[in-house]
Amino acid sequence: MELKKIQFITHYNSKYNYLESALIALEGGIRFIQLRMKNSKHEEVIKVGKELKEECKKYNAQLIVDDYAYLVNEIGIDGVHLGLKDMPIDIARERLGNEKIIGGTANSFEEVLMQYNLGANYIGVGPFNHTTTKEHLSKILGLKGYEDIIEKCKKKNINVPIYAIGGIRLNDLEALKQTGVYGIAISSLILESSNPLETIKEIKNIWR
Repeated sequence: MELKKIQFITHYNSKYNYLESALIALEGGIRFIQLRMKNSKHEEVIKVGKELKEECKKYNAQLIVDDYAYLVNEIGIDGVHLGLKDMPIDIARERLGNEKIIGGTANSFEEVLMQYNLGANYIGVGPFNHTTTKEHLSKILGLKGYEDIIEKCKKKNINVPIYAIGGIRLNDLEALKQTGVYGIAISSLILESSNPLETIKEIKNIWR
């Protein structure tokens, strides 16, 4: 399955709730959405997930949920993103089958290798920079961190898509692209913009 190179991770702020944030991303042309609703009740995740699924269908967009692997089939979506402390990827694969997207998190080459060996379809590697949307931040990687990880992946013939994530700004995109990462996962970059749709347009122009 071919994954879209720009992934939007839902968040909320004073202007948008989880669903509204995703709708902005879809309207702007992003076709890979991760529904991230940390610390929300399962009923709420299911409710928002089902509403968002219908919207994603209209745009032919991929939709995954963060963490809640056991809700993937109940909501009827494309897959799940699993952090290092969530359900292991191989266990999720047994439960969900080969057709579902299962993404993993990593902060080092060793963790990329582990997630790859467990069967991840893609790996979100970060944080690139400091970010306020995530608690308990791992060590910041910066451009050099991605260059090193991509180089080691090439040497080991690991060709899993790597997404840069965490504190990415518009003026970082060109340099990030040069590191060889497959794509980017973003949230605040769009939601804190004074003109989200214009920002998405700029992101897409750079990340063609």
